[in-house]
Amino acid sequence: MNLELRHLRALVAVDDARTFTDAAITLGTSQASISRSVAALERTLGVRIFQRTTRSVTPSAAGTRIIEHARRVLDEAKLLEEAARDHAGELRVGYAWSALGSRTITLQRRWEESNPAAQLIWVQSNSAAAGLADGSVDVAVVRRRLNDPRFTETLIGTERRVAAVAATDPLARRRFLRMADFAGRSVAVDSRTGTTAGDLWGQESQPPLLRPVQGVDDWLTLISTGKAMGMSSEATAAQYQRPGVVYRPVRDAPLISVFLASWKDDPSVLLAGFARLAREAFAENPVPWPPGKGPGKSRPGQ
Repeated sequence: MNLELRHLRALVAVDDARTFTDAAITLGTSQASISRSVAALERTLGVRIFQRTTRSVTPSAAGTRIIEHARRVLDEAKLLEEAARDHAGELRVGYAWSALGSRTITLQRRWEESNPAAQLIWVQSNSAAAGLADGSVDVAVVRRRLNDPRFTETLIGTERRVAAVAATDPLARRRFLRMADFAGRSVAVDSRTGTTAGDLWGQESQPPLLRPVQGVDDWLTLISTGKAMGMSSEATAAQYQRPGVVYRPVRDAPLISVFLASWKDDPSVLLAGFARLAREAFAENPVPWPPGKGPGKSRPGQ
């Protein structure tokens, strides 16, 4: 078998996710495809890379060394791709759910004015790193820190949190909601690309019942049918208007920090200019801090 980058990406994705199912979701493929890639590598190399049980997938001693080499190969391949994109005059920006909401069009227009020779391309990716880890984008908009030593994050602004409820829900008749309105309710969450979790409500209030979904479309469908409510950023409300779904501001919710994530060794000369324009877009429309909150006290959100 000739080794291909897709085999190495499958290997690293399994190591990161520790399940074949989650690795397949991250790469946007099937679990069977991931299993075949890993099995083919093990046959070719003649070693067992992962120890599998019904509950866990962990690398063997030999597998740990192989995975380290695979990461280095993928990092080098990414640098080659970035060099080619820079030469072609292109910056690819990834996002999981929403880009920058109502600020996206403004940023696009200003980019075209200041960088007429370089295309700005927005790419949606249903992965925690919004396409950054697999090299499909140069920079990613994320609303939580990735906690990955390969990446660096730059804070560009903050966003308000909004509640998403079915149009038939009595809460839809209110002008705004509070955190306490979620108590005891089913709340749809995507744990891979969003971070609305039980600890958001703290110990002083009753947490909601978290109901997992996969992606924004599942999230909106569950809410529109009245099976759950949701919490997300104002950018989601701006980008995803859906019949049957009503968005309301959550007045006492912590703000959401918005970051640009990139590779630490990213050679792109276009990235600094994009980050500057993004910060300016937020600075022109700042979000006031809720009572008792302040810079550095906001929590990430979906």
